[in-house]
Amino acid sequence: MAWQEELKNSITTVEQLCEKVKLTTEEREKYGKIISQYPMFITPYYFSLIDPDDPNDPIARMCIPSESELLQEGSFDTSGEASNTMQKGVQHKYRQTALILSTNVCAMYCRHCFRKRLVGLSNAELNEQVDEATAYVRNHPEITNVLISGGDSLMNPNEIIARYLEEFCKVSNLDFIRFGSRVPVTFPQRIYEDDGLLSLFSKYARIKPIYLVTQFNHPRELTPEAIKAVQMLQARGIQVRNQTVLLRGINDDPAVLGELLRGLTRIEVVPYYIFQCRPVKGVKGHFQIPLQEGVRIVDAAKALQNGLGKGVRFVMSHPLGKIEIIGEADDGRMIFKFHQNKYPEDASRIFFADIDTGSTWLDEKLNAI
Repeated sequence: MAWQEELKNSITTVEQLCEKVKLTTEEREKYGKIISQYPMFITPYYFSLIDPDDPNDPIARMCIPSESELLQEGSFDTSGEASNTMQKGVQHKYRQTALILSTNVCAMYCRHCFRKRLVGLSNAELNEQVDEATAYVRNHPEITNVLISGGDSLMNPNEIIARYLEEFCKVSNLDFIRFGSRVPVTFPQRIYEDDGLLSLFSKYARIKPIYLVTQFNHPRELTPEAIKAVQMLQARGIQVRNQTVLLRGINDDPAVLGELLRGLTRIEVVPYYIFQCRPVKGVKGHFQIPLQEGVRIVDAAKALQNGLGKGVRFVMSHPLGKIEIIGEADDGRMIFKFHQNKYPEDASRIFFADIDTGSTWLDEKLNAI
């Protein structure tokens, strides 16, 4: 297929990057060191969105390695994924949801990725047996939905996607199936040039509701090609939702973030989460925004929206759960609420915390707050 041929032309080495970007000998050495630790993969399509005349281009910032990635602050597992792994490739943190790590491959390796320990590197945490994952979900009737993630779930071969759809559609306790994928953003041709993939979604969407959860982070990613891919999924009964990550130098401007949210609702993509960037090694030092600043940016962007756009929540994916970042109280403390919880005692719990001006995360001792 044409999209598979284009994928072969993706930029993965310093030499290929040098054909596109002027680099000094010193820069080449630095990029080589970064890529050896955190692989690079950029589709020709996504690279074409970069403005070469802008040294601070937000698209480039998301896909081209940065020396800041070599900083060793942070953790490779900021949300407690290891402790929630029930069997290889199957995580069960929230009662109603099972998460399946289906691949370590993406169409583009985002520099802000929270699974930098895994993507493009290791298959040690991946689900290898669809039957075993299905059995786990079937044997836990409290699970009402699955999220097939990775890596990027749509970078699986169609045969693997079909297996997941076929098997999970048979599980009576599942209300719907979700796919986590940035392919509509980074490589939309994978969707609109593949009739086989679209036929699969059309077939199984008649059996169970299927959602595709994607990640548009900047309004310039809402290209005609991306919109075409989204609309082709929607035409086949797939509901598309968006989770944006709040990122320094990319969407930390209320006007930019507001334009993105409006653009999403315009094409009937529901923006339901804005995530606080996680303190991941190789990410923490240059992509994170302080919580106090972040909530102000999000509130200002939401003020530019109509009713649908205002429904988005600013959240943090914390080891104890998904915590909504509500705002600042009159006494200067910040207000938080558990939107989802790992432990029953935290269900819907509201709490206040004194947050330093530069603080970007909450520690794990929330019971002491």
